[in-house]
Formats: sequence, C-alpha cells, structure tokens
Amino acid sequence: MSSKLHQLVDGHGLPLVVLVGPGQAGDAPMFPVLMAHLHVARRGPGRPRSRPDRVRADKAYSSRAIRHHLRSRGIVAVIPEPADQRGHRSRRGSHGGRPVSYDVIDYRHRNVVERGFSDTKQWRGLATRYDKLALTYRGGAVLRAITLWLKQLGDTPRPSHAESA
Repeated sequence: MSSKLHQLVDGHGLPLVVLVGPGQAGDAPMFPVLMAHLHVARRGPGRPRSRPDRVRADKAYSSRAIRHHLRSRGIVAVIPEPADQRGHRSRRGSHGGRPVSYDVIDYRHRNVVERGFSDTKQWRGLATRYDKLALTYRGGAVLRAITLWLKQLGDTPRPSHAESA
C-alpha cells in the first residue's frame, strides 16, 4: 500500500532517473536498479553516458556491495560510513578492512541532492498522495522531473542571432 520515490539527480538537482519502489524496503537495494537505468545523452555523437564521475549519497548507501559496485565501474564514492559500521569494522581488527575514505569537502555538495528531492516531494501533485497505483505516482514524479528540466531550460540565457554567428 505504500511506495517510496527513488531518484538519481545531476549536479544541479535535476532528476535523471525516477523510480518508485515498495515503501517498506530500504534504499540500498534500489541502488543497482537506479544505476542500471542511468543513460545521459551526449551533446555530440556517441553512446549515452551510463557512468557518472562520482556518486554522492547518504549513509543509507554505505555498504560493501555498493562500494564494490562503484569501484568496479571506476566511479568515485562520496559516501560517509555510519558509526555502527565503523564500530563493527574496528572490532574485527585487521580482518575488518581499511577505513572508508571520502572527500568531506565534496560531500558538502550533497545539499543539491537533498534540495532536488525536497523540490520534487513538495510539489502539490505528489505531496497530496492521492494516487492509488504506483504507476500513477511515478507518472506524477516523471511529470515533475519534466517541469523541472523545462524550467531549467527556460532560465538559461540563449544566444542572440548576432552572438551565434
């Protein structure tokens, strides 16, 4: 009966992938599915990009499986380690592995991700949650993503004819 919205956003907070999952499930199991759906068209010819430069995520995505997945694809993980995982690792001693390292300065830019989620969830069509079907709820989330992208395109200055010549 419940559903949860999962998104991948770009560096400006604009949604790239929008999926709806079961509300009782965690965030981490949806991560590989989100990454599999990521395809960003290039400006020129060529295949769409499916590998971002880095992934900024919160502590819910700090697992060995996710870090291994990102490392195997050459993606920088900017994900802090929760205190309980840090404690489990240190109790295991040398078998616990190395401490997780991430760029603290780069993690500060995660607020863009949170603002993107907040902007999407506060949209009236999604905030009221009148939709009974997950498909309809996802349709509303995709519609909001389209409006955000169109707004971004409308805010960018376009060159005049004299500048483009």
